[in-house]
Amino acid sequence: MPSAAAPRRPAPAWTARGGVASRNAAACKAELRPRRGQRSGGSRKRGGTPVTERLRVDVAIVGGGIAGCSAALQLRRHGLSVCLMEKGALGSQASGVNFGGVRQQGRHFAELPLAQRSREVWGRLRELIGTDCEFVPSGHIKLARNDADLTALERYAADAAKFGLELQMMGRKRVRDEYPWLGENVIGGSLAADDGHANPRLVAPAFGRAARVAGADLREFARVVETARDGARFRVRCGTGLEVSASFLVNTAGAWGGEIAGAFDEPVPIETTAPNMLVTEPLPSFINRSVGVCGGDVYLRQVARGNVVLGGGHGWVDLSLERSRPSSEVSARAIDKALEVVPALKSALIIRSWSGIEGTMPDDIPVIGFSRTTPNLIHAFGFSGHGFQLGPVIGIIIDELVRTGASPSPLGAFDIGRFNGAVQRHASAANPEEEGAKR
Repeated sequence: MPSAAAPRRPAPAWTARGGVASRNAAACKAELRPRRGQRSGGSRKRGGTPVTERLRVDVAIVGGGIAGCSAALQLRRHGLSVCLMEKGALGSQASGVNFGGVRQQGRHFAELPLAQRSREVWGRLRELIGTDCEFVPSGHIKLARNDADLTALERYAADAAKFGLELQMMGRKRVRDEYPWLGENVIGGSLAADDGHANPRLVAPAFGRAARVAGADLREFARVVETARDGARFRVRCGTGLEVSASFLVNTAGAWGGEIAGAFDEPVPIETTAPNMLVTEPLPSFINRSVGVCGGDVYLRQVARGNVVLGGGHGWVDLSLERSRPSSEVSARAIDKALEVVPALKSALIIRSWSGIEGTMPDDIPVIGFSRTTPNLIHAFGFSGHGFQLGPVIGIIIDELVRTGASPSPLGAFDIGRFNGAVQRHASAANPEEEGAKR
């Protein structure tokens, strides 16, 4: 089982042998066509589970991904009482099924200050939560496959330098000398030497364990069925019979974050996407960087055991069913792209594929900050396939907002109020290598 393990799925129906994907006919026949999902939103008031337990806390958190668990830890360490409610297991959706890229390079420039601050947190994970979650500062290379790609990378590197992010440009010769395993179609790239990767299956649970040790009350398999303002406080009810009264409500509900926002008259145009991820059998170690490409159609990394994690494109998702799965057609295309970039993978056996549910905003950046309609409601959702690296610092920012009403990190671009008018994509919006989610 690879280090970057995702939940066990049925064996995939293809291999990458010879560069041709051979697929199990029955699996193909049963497969649903991938699509970009449906909008979520609306009320969070549902059926009549009797209340069997009541809690009164300072902060209620809905959503147990990395951001929610990090927030629970920080708030408890600053003396606030916290109850976090998660409808499944901690980190079981976007936080745990992504590529695992710990990446500053290629980000929307609105996100870059947050990514830089979060990178510092990744460097001290063991001190913070007792484990490094297999974080490896391997460096991240973003590859150009044509002259237009190379020009775009040069332009991005020049702009990123204004934020203090140093990217090393590489021409064809340097790429050939330093990375002889890359394909002939690669003509250059840029290197972020301080970036890296980690195991997404470990991170949210590790933050959750640390939060529990600090005294936070974390409830897994506690689906929230109602969120409402109750005088000066919030009332949150779960299908388990739990009712929580809180001074602050934190919405870190991921793809379901739009439902929470909608319940407080803040509808947002969130859509659902599904990362399309694969992993190979263990191979001799040879890929020494986390790898992305301009355009984001494939990304890959090799873990300590030798498995190569790769992804590209989107699978099938239905938020109403809370189901997602990878697509064999999309996977075959990702394999072909991976073989163009790293030809040595042509004999590798794909041993597993997986997906999950991610919330994506139309401008590809998240909602972070205070509600525009409801005092003491804080949103942090819609990370659009690139929230894995940001997750640890988002918890710190939430803690700052609760305790002081402000954060030193610039949050204006993430204001939920931006959806009152037309939203345009930022020219530098990244193709998240976390993707599969997040690129």
